[in-house]
Amino acid sequence: MTQAAHVRATLAQVLSQVLPLGRQQAESLRALNDLLPSAQERLPEAERKLAQEIAYGVCRWFTRLDKLLNPLLEHPLKARDRDLHALLLVGLYQLYYTRIPDHAAISETVEATRQLEKPWASRLVNGILRRVQREKSQLETALPDSDAIRSAHPQWLVDKLKAAWPDHYAAMLEANNQQAPLTLRVNLRKQSREQYLTELRAKNINASPCSLSPAGIRLERSANVVELPGYAEGWFSVQDEAAQLAAQLLAPHTGERVLDACAAPGGKTTHLLEHADIHCVAIDADPRRCERIHQNLERLQLSAEVHALDLQSYATQPEVMPFDRILLDAPCSATGIIRRHPDIKWLRRQSDINALAEQQLSLLKTAFALLKEGGTLLYATCSVLPQENDRIVARFLAETPAAILQALQFPSQIPPANGIPTPTGFQLLPTVQGHDGFFYAMLRRETPSGEGSESGCAVQAKINAPRHPNHTLGASDGSIEAAFATDGHLIA
Repeated sequence: MTQAAHVRATLAQVLSQVLPLGRQQAESLRALNDLLPSAQERLPEAERKLAQEIAYGVCRWFTRLDKLLNPLLEHPLKARDRDLHALLLVGLYQLYYTRIPDHAAISETVEATRQLEKPWASRLVNGILRRVQREKSQLETALPDSDAIRSAHPQWLVDKLKAAWPDHYAAMLEANNQQAPLTLRVNLRKQSREQYLTELRAKNINASPCSLSPAGIRLERSANVVELPGYAEGWFSVQDEAAQLAAQLLAPHTGERVLDACAAPGGKTTHLLEHADIHCVAIDADPRRCERIHQNLERLQLSAEVHALDLQSYATQPEVMPFDRILLDAPCSATGIIRRHPDIKWLRRQSDINALAEQQLSLLKTAFALLKEGGTLLYATCSVLPQENDRIVARFLAETPAAILQALQFPSQIPPANGIPTPTGFQLLPTVQGHDGFFYAMLRRETPSGEGSESGCAVQAKINAPRHPNHTLGASDGSIEAAFATDGHLIA
């Protein structure tokens, strides 16, 4: 068994648990980032990057690859052969999307059947892959001509994106299938962005400043994060520039009490602490992910009060004091970060969106109750679906007399050109070699008799922002900030 065949067999075993193969139901699937890192540790270091590329690539193009494969099978594969199904997809991905020589891709994939303890399948795999080698273009031409197959997205998601963003959905589908750039957030307490760019240039690492975030830097090529200058010293964090806007929009002041309500893995918590000397409370329901918060705080030499509790449990503790500012980065469909986590396409179901929306509204109500009079709450998601964004904020405003919609104040004082104002906030859409998809809306708790309220254009009455023509709140168009970037780098 060659190392190359071992890589392909390992990927088949991982992907058989990630992709909806045959009649496998979405609720039984596992996230790629839950399985791939430990699988990579069992591979030689020289093979890990290739394993990463193939795993993400197969997830990214799954339905298109599966449509290519299906006519080549005389009989559907049995449920116990999901690993073989996944191995065939690994083979097809190599032939269509990599520069691996065809003969090498075929021979190593065939050899992998032996590690899967299915040597009887070697003739089947060899026959299918050699036919694909001969008939690549003809097989592609025979595919159905639809957005869903062309872009390898589930039909329900294509329909939702098209209904919500008819002028943008095609570009969004394209962006979702691109490898995301590696974006850093410079710790401005340590040095300026220009100083860190100079450090990178001294190491012959090409990078450029981000346009949205004053602390953002985008690397031209992937890199091992821990080997970048100043990693151990806390000079930077890995964070998409759209996510970097959270701390800048909430803009806490020195001495304030600030709550990061769904904080893990801690990227936004640490950014808030870099922004000002505040008392920050970070809570998350997952104790294991809270460990990531502690790790990031330690590396960046920052401190916060961290609780492994869900928001409702924390809110009912008698000693909890109200907050000046709250960040609620709510759990969501993560449809704005598909390029970083392509398995989201297959893990997420249409029925999940309603359940997520109800959870988001409940969290927003709970978080807002912890806000001081005159305090502000920033609602954020890494979703691009209005059902999780505008509609949640609109429903909350309709039910909460004390809540006032407040204008977002962007760092440059000018809203990003590649974003879209919505009835209640601002939507950033994923862009090729740019930022992820993200939504932001700002709410303020009204003070009695208007005391302490801000005047002028900074405060909007309930919803008086101009409505985007494609967003009617009653229409039926129906970040997890993940632990790993597309290239497997830890995200702070």
